[in-house]
Amino acid sequence: MFKLKTIQRSLAAAALMAALPMAAVAQGKEPVKVGLVSSKSGVFAQQGEEVIRAIKFAVDEANGKGGVDGRKIEVKEADDEGTPDAGRREAEKLAREGYNLLIGAIPSSISLAIAQNLDRWDAAYFVVASKSDKLTGDTCKPRSFRTNHSDAMDIAMINAWAKNIKGNKFAVIAADYVWGRDSGESFKKAAEASGKTVPLSLYVPMGTKDFSPYIAQLKAANVDGIWVAEVGRDAIAFIKQAEEFGLIPKTPLIGHSLILNFMINATGKALEGTPGTTGYTPDIDTPKSKAFVAAWKAKFNRLPTDNEGQAYNGAQVMLEGVKLSKSNKPEDVSKALRGAQLDTIYGNVTMRAADNQLVLPNYVGRAKMADGVLRPVVEQTFPASIVPAASPLCKM
Repeated sequence: MFKLKTIQRSLAAAALMAALPMAAVAQGKEPVKVGLVSSKSGVFAQQGEEVIRAIKFAVDEANGKGGVDGRKIEVKEADDEGTPDAGRREAEKLAREGYNLLIGAIPSSISLAIAQNLDRWDAAYFVVASKSDKLTGDTCKPRSFRTNHSDAMDIAMINAWAKNIKGNKFAVIAADYVWGRDSGESFKKAAEASGKTVPLSLYVPMGTKDFSPYIAQLKAANVDGIWVAEVGRDAIAFIKQAEEFGLIPKTPLIGHSLILNFMINATGKALEGTPGTTGYTPDIDTPKSKAFVAAWKAKFNRLPTDNEGQAYNGAQVMLEGVKLSKSNKPEDVSKALRGAQLDTIYGNVTMRAADNQLVLPNYVGRAKMADGVLRPVVEQTFPASIVPAASPLCKM
């Protein structure tokens, strides 16, 4: 009996010793270090707040399930101040400190500044909001991934949608930086290709507070509709003044990223009934989107916004790269994601190997009452099959 117990104890001890190295390996894995650089101040501060909230939510959710690839995820935040210089500086600082999976900037100008330095910093970057085609065009980089819709994707949808937009004569008002000009010029081409005219295009400096001179020109143009590609606080100021000076509702607005939740919330009923592109809404009917919406409501007692949905999706893609590569190294994560098939809140989609663009379905919505609030509601879904091919200018 004594010998049997001794043998049993020896076997148990041997099993424990065999298991210890594996446990030590799991506990000893380096964490995933995420550099969250977004706008806490400046024109994009409100969007930045939403993006930061959603990325931290995705990280907390993953850590609550044991992390990813047996690794804890750590996040360090920085304020890009809404400017390319500050964005590049803060992203470099994070990367040099080891937080080299970068994510979170809003405007294309900051994303472009970050993407050009990834090899030098030994970092990877995940675009969750910036739309400029340059990011997946002539300035594309092997370690830069876009998980939201590009201008080209939006315009492909607009080309199909524009044929049915009421009216024949339109104007453009857009922010005077990369994304705004891309948007305004692309809409003009799409409208003219559909037999419509766009006699007036106005590009407004960032940080403009008085839109009255531009509104006067738009009223004088006597158009059937106005394409609006304004951002952040500037967009809110424009909408409020457009209502104050009687431009709207008489002249309908059509928005490129205009009917965002925070803009709707900040402008009362001014945007009610306005159509436009929308990157994410809780109406998207996929298992992952439903699970995300339910978890978000349980924590925040409200629906996620468009910015929050897109940022959450970007964080999920980034973490899936860690899982697929079984590594926290930016180079390994980048290689694993190129060409990968991914299950996302948008459904099963592809990270296109040619330009690191996530190929997504796209949506036109309208600001209207749903779930007791005024919010963007999807009216038309355009399949990923209409997404244009990767730009030949992208060489990776």
